[in-house]
Amino acid sequence: MLLTLFELVLRSMRKNMKHYYLYFFVFIFCTSLYFVFATLQHDASIPDRMNGSSVFSQSFLAAGVLLLFIVTVFTIYANRLFLNRRSKEIGLYQLIGLTKRGVARFLLLENILLGLGALVVGIVCGALVYRIFLLLINSLLGFEGPVTVKFSLSAIYQTAAVFAALILFTSIQILWITYRTTLIDLFQAEKRHEHPSTPASAVNAVLALLGIALILYGYWHAGQISENTLLLDSLAILGSIIAGTYLLFRVTIGWLFDRIRRGANGHLGLIRALSLAPLMHRMKGQANSLTMITVLSAMTLTMVAAAYSFYYSAGRDTRNALPYDFAIENGETNAAKQFGEDLEAKGIRFVHQRVEAIRLRGKISELPSQAPVEETTLLVMPAEQLRQTGADVAVPVPRDAVMYNGNAKIDKLTQAQSHFPKTIELDPLMSGDRLHLTEIVNRFAMNYNVYGDQLVVSESTFKALKARMIALPQYEQELKEEYPRYATVSFDTFQVPDKSQRKDASEAYASYVPEGSHPFDFEREYRDKLQSFGLLIFITGFLGLVFLISTGSMLYFKQMTEAEQEKHSFIILRQLGFETKDILRGIMRKQLFVFTIPLALGIAHAAFAVKTVSVLVPSSIIVPSATAMGGYVLIYFIFVLLTMGYYKKIVNNAM
Repeated sequence: MLLTLFELVLRSMRKNMKHYYLYFFVFIFCTSLYFVFATLQHDASIPDRMNGSSVFSQSFLAAGVLLLFIVTVFTIYANRLFLNRRSKEIGLYQLIGLTKRGVARFLLLENILLGLGALVVGIVCGALVYRIFLLLINSLLGFEGPVTVKFSLSAIYQTAAVFAALILFTSIQILWITYRTTLIDLFQAEKRHEHPSTPASAVNAVLALLGIALILYGYWHAGQISENTLLLDSLAILGSIIAGTYLLFRVTIGWLFDRIRRGANGHLGLIRALSLAPLMHRMKGQANSLTMITVLSAMTLTMVAAAYSFYYSAGRDTRNALPYDFAIENGETNAAKQFGEDLEAKGIRFVHQRVEAIRLRGKISELPSQAPVEETTLLVMPAEQLRQTGADVAVPVPRDAVMYNGNAKIDKLTQAQSHFPKTIELDPLMSGDRLHLTEIVNRFAMNYNVYGDQLVVSESTFKALKARMIALPQYEQELKEEYPRYATVSFDTFQVPDKSQRKDASEAYASYVPEGSHPFDFEREYRDKLQSFGLLIFITGFLGLVFLISTGSMLYFKQMTEAEQEKHSFIILRQLGFETKDILRGIMRKQLFVFTIPLALGIAHAAFAVKTVSVLVPSSIIVPSATAMGGYVLIYFIFVLLTMGYYKKIVNNAM
């Protein structure tokens, strides 16, 4: 009996493999990716080069957990669909004398064989492509040199253990469904369509409009988010959009289609009958799954777009924060001279310029202002000297000042940027003589690590302020203090035009940085950003890819099931004289609805979420966000083609 059952399982696997190929592709892909993540988690070569092994390994551990969650949801959903689709087959087994226990053994053996097969193939594929992943992550992190492949038995054991647990979980699901389903239920499973009830126009109209209103409210609130109530605002936005999306699928779309049907007096025509009617029948039942797919797709797309945006703008953002490759303050004049000599000794070509500045206390307030204003430290620099270094700064008119602040997007001072000019009261000049702040530029004029809010003024204004400050009786006394209220300073700036020499220059500069201090130079900062954001985009990119493939596959499997259920309708339509191309045209419109609605909503949700995240990125993120969304559309378009290919095959067979 065991041999007979085994033969039956093998025959069933061969018969159904043409329907399950995409399911196993996703399962094998997920297994391979999890194995790669587990191997990277146990690989110490890359973390040692990043000086942060714990962050590296913990990142891949968290990625593995998220990947396991995605594949678990996908597997449970697909398993449920496959069991429903094979309900008649399972019922026939019981009719010919197989008990429920026998059916359960049959399904369990099939599930274990297929799961173990996918697990073994996935680990082998992961081992074969691991070098490619290693080269990719080294490229993203900006590492150079040969790549050494090291496999870990711990990674193999970890992958085998977690996916064996997943197979066990799906086996429990099979047992639960098998023992709870009656023979009548098995033969009627495909006929349990959800027919639309006659809608209560007033109630449904209100709920339909409420769904749209909740989504629009979430979008509006995303643009009004406050730093002080960030958590509450985020929860309100998320709840509003989820509730609105659910009502959209549950009520709004069906209500709109019902309006279309009533407007046509029931005469929908072939194309609408094949596109709108099936959606009206099934949209309510699919509301939960479509809401989950849409919301999670939006979250995934936001995560991927944000990660790519950070990585894409790393160079520009670093240059906005550190306009000079190196900047040494005047307290280290000898260090600046020795550093220049070291660069010359190494054959590194550089451009050296000195910029004068004054540092003093002051208050920036609205004009006029009645509210009390906190005193702050200001760093005033002449625009003409900055321009001589190659900086792109405008020369303000006398008595005007422009603030350069790379954190302008999130700085509290700029929350009311429209109120210009502001007034600047300078500490030693309290006689009523003031500067006017006319603009705030979203970048720094001097490297961001220097102390003081950076103000750029004209040379004439700078010289007048410097002369008046030096003439103060208490000036000499202030210079003796550890933290003087005002002082003259200068910065030795160094630019290395040849990118290939910046790494050597950065290493030379590190010897002039006090022990325990961070070396604020462009090359080191840029590489640190590349490593952080490269790791982020590597993980989020592949997790996003797995999720999009999984959700696309879930929609594809659902359409496969519906195609089998609608086969009889295609036969009737052919008998009525309709051509295959007419039927396929109506089916195509239906697929565009099924895939485009979650796609469009997911992109819209993500677009507003990315807009909220954009305050954390000084540079524009339009290009990276559009690139990520373009990839999202491409993946879903592939599933539309696969679905249409399957429908075409079903229609041709029915003809």
